Amino acid sequence: MNPFDSEQIPKLRRGFRLQWEPVQGCHVLLYPEGMIKLNDSAGEILKQVNGARSVAQIIDELRGRFPDVPGLDEDILAFMEVANAQFWIELQ
Repeated sequence: MNPFDSEQIPKLRRGFRLQWEPVQGCHVLLYPEGMIKLNDSAGEILKQVNGARSVAQIIDELRGRFPDVPGLDEDILAFMEVANAQFWIELQ
């Protein structure tokens, strides 16, 4: 079971910034002590995290963009759980 409900609103933690890194060829999450290189899926999910959309809205948006991906809802929820546990995001 996920530790949060899908109506919660994620936002990047203070000091974290998502950006495209051309040299790395991927999105990265920057923070004062370093950088986290993200895979394509993580980058797509975090691009939707703006402090206004709920997890459910992010799932709906990505389901609309990637309708043929099986298990997308569960993958997004699992990523949110990891991102929250790693203190990349906060859930409100």
